[in-house]
This record gives sequence, C-alpha cells and structure tokens, in this order.
Amino acid sequence: MSAETEDRILEVLEDDAQASYAEIAKRADVSKPTVRKYIEKLESEGVIVGYSADIDPKKLTGKSIALVGIDVASERYVEATKELKDLDAVESLYSSSGDHMLMAEVRAPDGDAVGDVIAEQILEIEGVEAAHPSFLQERLK
Repeated sequence: MSAETEDRILEVLEDDAQASYAEIAKRADVSKPTVRKYIEKLESEGVIVGYSADIDPKKLTGKSIALVGIDVASERYVEATKELKDLDAVESLYSSSGDHMLMAEVRAPDGDAVGDVIAEQILEIEGVEAAHPSFLQERLK
C-alpha cells in the first residue's frame, strides 16, 4: 500500500468526513475498492479513530463552546483523566504538550454554564489544579 495514496485519501476525509467512497475515489484519483481497502486498514490500525461534524460555534443555537486548558497533579493524572472523560459537558479531551497537560472541549448552554461546569465539575475532580477556558467565537476555516 502506498503512503502517497493513503495521504490523499486521508486528506479528502479530513476535508469532508461524510464523503462517499465514490467521492473519495474521484478526489484522491483511485478506485472505490482501493478507497475501501485503505479505509478498512486505517480504521483497523487505529489511524482513523472516528468521524465527526465540524461545527461553527456562532451558528450553534443555545450552546457555548470553550477549549479549557487543564493542569493536573502528575500522581492523579490517570484517575483525573478518566473522570474528565466521563463528564457529559466534555465533548473531547486531548493530552497536550503546550501550556497545559490536557485540553478539553466543553459545551454548555451559555458562558455562565461553561463556568459552572469548570467550577462545579472540572475543578472538583481530585488532582485537577487549574482550568483555563478560551471561548470559541467564529469558525474561520
């Protein structure tokens, strides 16, 4: 299997996760059976871990989205990460090499509700030392 073909298929999927095999084949300049074979391989290897919809926060009625940088005590990292993943308001959670150990995408009805999630849920988890929200405004790309 060609890394170049794999890259072209992944590029199409990253641009449009709902693209059909026919559309991917056309845009990646390969056959539909090739697309199917590569996607099955990439899913089984864990390269493709899921498919999602891109959301423009400004158009999402009744929801605020914040990216929250979270600092966790290293001895509580595993337990705190598990508890964070279990919170309904945490849409996605990433480990990070930046300013914070973890980055969480938090969704709630409004900014006050995001603040409540941080104060009443995230900061209440044993080992969570700090949470720093950045509210998403307008999707630019």
